[in-house]
Amino acid sequence: MARPDPDMTTKASPAPAGAIPPSRMALLFMVMLVTAAGNTAMQSVMPSIGTALKVDDVWISLAYSWSALLWVVCAPLWARRSDKRGRKAMMAVGLAGFITSFVLCGAALWAGLAGWMTAFWTLIAFALARSLYGGFGSAAPPAVQAYVASRTPRATRTQALSLIASSFGLGTVIGPALAPLMVVPFFGLGLTGPFLCFAAIGVVALVLLRLRLPDDEPQFAARGQALAYSSGSGAPLDPQEASENDEAAAEPQRLSWRDPRLRPWVFAGFFGGHAQAMGLGISGFLVLDRLGLRDTPAEGAGPVGLVLMSGAIATLLAQWGLIPRFDLGPRAATLWGITTAAFGTAVLAVAGDLHLIALGYAIASLGFGLFRPGTTAGTSLAVTRAEQGQASGIVASLAGASYIYAPALGVWLYGHSDWLGFGLIVLLCAIVLVHGWFRLQADRELTTDRR
Repeated sequence: MARPDPDMTTKASPAPAGAIPPSRMALLFMVMLVTAAGNTAMQSVMPSIGTALKVDDVWISLAYSWSALLWVVCAPLWARRSDKRGRKAMMAVGLAGFITSFVLCGAALWAGLAGWMTAFWTLIAFALARSLYGGFGSAAPPAVQAYVASRTPRATRTQALSLIASSFGLGTVIGPALAPLMVVPFFGLGLTGPFLCFAAIGVVALVLLRLRLPDDEPQFAARGQALAYSSGSGAPLDPQEASENDEAAAEPQRLSWRDPRLRPWVFAGFFGGHAQAMGLGISGFLVLDRLGLRDTPAEGAGPVGLVLMSGAIATLLAQWGLIPRFDLGPRAATLWGITTAAFGTAVLAVAGDLHLIALGYAIASLGFGLFRPGTTAGTSLAVTRAEQGQASGIVASLAGASYIYAPALGVWLYGHSDWLGFGLIVLLCAIVLVHGWFRLQADRELTTDRR
């Protein structure tokens, strides 16, 4: 006999509009949190690993490029697939890609640090293993975003998507905080310890997702009241899926990045995302340089993690505090955020000690913590409910596009001159600010409920 969905109301009464039960939000939050924590833990140790392998900084940044390119290509494909196969299935694919990628990345780097492979082949193996995250890990974020966006009203969607985005912020606190503790001497893991530890955490998250989140698999084209029925996985079915399927019965036309409704938000997300990716790429090497830790790379994981944690806490302040407290809409969050990010980058450019580096990075992260939910919500609100899956794929693809070459370009410019690297970041922020001021739709128009 099928287990009843604890989130269902009695007598099949419809769930209130926009009410995603807390138990489901916790599962969605967990999916994003685990991947964010794992990736920032990796970013906090990679500068030290690169130094230990005696490779130039730019090659460490370029090792992510192939994965980011795959993310750009695959995220929209997974988003469209989630419209047909269900959001939960795509979240599971994304977590499986994350787990497999981290195990193989850790193994490749361990072999390189142990001297079993040269630095060149170590980075090649790392890039290939990382591509699994770009190819399959990209299935989860658009599925989570589409799940939330299709179940929340327009007036509260910025806050709902901000809550999901804050899972990335919390993950970027947890990842750098735990990474130094996972650098253990047991079995010779050393700097590769965080990879295997977060892969294990990902397995736990995948099991909980499969068991606890109700299935939302599209059943068949029909009208009328949907009846609860046992799912193939044994998980309960989603009672909200019937209404969502009815609304999306007529398959919408394929969305393009060039769609006039999306174009202003895509422009802002693309250039602002490049600015954020450059800052993240530079930050770890900046800490090693200005604290004089190039000769002792193993000691760099702690300070780099501290700086990333300060930025992550600031991101949470933006997404848990400022956006809901001041009820910021997409346009306001985008413009205030990109302005704050530019100021924080300027502080980071002149920072000479750990305290000022952490402060500058925190201010910049506060700004990007406002900017990201703003552009995400703006993209979602610009299209219909039936187009949410495709819109979420475009958002995820934009995020991946920012990491194809921007981190490597930022590190390369920073290697030639501090002012070139940070100057380009500030310039990109200024471009987004001017563009957004004239082109982004007013919040009052975006958040008005309409059919």
